[in-house]
Formats: sequence, C-alpha cells, structure tokens
Amino acid sequence: MRHQFNLKVYYEDTDMGGIVYHANYLKFIERARSTWVAELGVDQLRLQASGVVFAVRDISAQYLVPARMGDNLLVCSRVIVTTAARWVLEQVVKCDSMVLFTAEVTIVMIGMGGSPRRLPKELRRISPL
Repeated sequence: MRHQFNLKVYYEDTDMGGIVYHANYLKFIERARSTWVAELGVDQLRLQASGVVFAVRDISAQYLVPARMGDNLLVCSRVIVTTAARWVLEQVVKCDSMVLFTAEVTIVMIGMGGSPRRLPKELRRISPL
C-alpha cells in the first residue's frame, strides 16, 4: 500500500539561505505518516489515552537536493515490512518529479514506560509492496 501527501514550503521551513532546514524534512515525513495512519482509522489521541504511543525506532535519511521556499512537495510513503511489532516505511520527498530526500523509517508502538506493544490491527494488515 502507498500513500501520498502534499505540502508547500513556507518561509518558516527555510534557513537563512532560503532552503529547507534539514530537520524539517523529518517533520514533513512525520506529518505524512500521521496523516496516513489517521486515514487508516487509527486515532493516535485514543491510543495515547490508553497508554500507548508510536515511536521512531530507527531512521536512515539521505538529503539529495534542497527544497526551497514556495516549492510544492509530495511525500510518497510505502510499506517495506509489516510485523506485529514494527512498521518499516520508505518515504520519499519530491518536487515535481525530482527526488529531494529519501528515508527508511522503522515505527514501533510502546507503552508509556517504554515497553514494546503490538501495532494496531489497521497497520498490521498492510502488506509490503
């Protein structure tokens, strides 16, 4: 399964050189994941109230070409691995057809004390492409 998320680069996303500050790519892909999870029917506020939250266990990122203020970006996400306890995604940020940033992100679910928990069934049922 794949997901696409559109966003626009604003002044606040850039550094003094007018290019997107490196940490903001992590925010962009987080926003795309959160939107996808919500579209799949997972209510993160309800999960948090029940004592479990999502956590990034691992991330590997490559910054390839800078985005600039005013750019319209597309975050493309796809599942690489799904198990009972983890969700591994490939996330790619593009401007037009140019790939600007790529990341492989491992998402897990933990209790408030840090103990591992099973992912919600809505995520476990997604097969890698």
